[in-house]
Amino acid sequence: MEIGLIGAGNIGACLARKLKDAGHNVRIANSRGPETLADLAEEVGATAVSVVDVAKQSDVLIISVPMKAIQQFPANLFDGARHDLIVVDTGNYYSMRDGRIEPLESGMPETRWVAEQLGRPVVKAFSNISIDSLRNQGRPKGSPERIALPVTGDDRRAKDVVIGLIEEIGFDGVDAGDLDASWRQQPGSAAYCTNLGASRLKEVMQGLTVDDRAKLGERRDVALKKMMELPNGIIAKDSVPLLRSLAGLPD
Repeated sequence: MEIGLIGAGNIGACLARKLKDAGHNVRIANSRGPETLADLAEEVGATAVSVVDVAKQSDVLIISVPMKAIQQFPANLFDGARHDLIVVDTGNYYSMRDGRIEPLESGMPETRWVAEQLGRPVVKAFSNISIDSLRNQGRPKGSPERIALPVTGDDRRAKDVVIGLIEEIGFDGVDAGDLDASWRQQPGSAAYCTNLGASRLKEVMQGLTVDDRAKLGERRDVALKKMMELPNGIIAKDSVPLLRSLAGLPD
């Protein structure tokens, strides 16, 4: 497939490598220009392009940037893009980084807000796994240690394509409902960065309640504070048992 990526931070760069290794053609872009991505592109075997060109000819466009950057995308981002382009949001909202975004503070699902900003349907995926786990925890299909990643969106075809990509890079993809259900994989939920298998992930997400949704912001901030206290911050391997403990899940 032709895959475009906006954002070359930890998650974006890791996905570029894994998807290229899986046999896909990958193009990467960021806000600073393709010349700043030359080294990464050479290392990965990807092509560095400008933001205004990355959606063109792509089958899938993965957006992996801080939530605050969504509103800074150029108005012509999708000029020349195919009508059935699949757009994937990997992001999570943190007010201390992104500034206060009122609809999100009021409980609007993060990727529903992203879809409104972009004016296109969006799938939420790759948002509930730490960079350490994404890099190192992929396993062959059928392995008892294989981690599952939820995929939410309003378009079944788009979700099926994304689930296929997830499975190619060593994880189980789980259809977790429409975009309004995507709050269940946001920071502060028991599905966020807890490295659950497919059956357990489904059980945990189905068990989340309206009360859990109301407490997402509070739990997110507590978890982030505790993760930042770890020796290596939020990418530390110790963040998984910590988040399981905060969610009341067995280690």
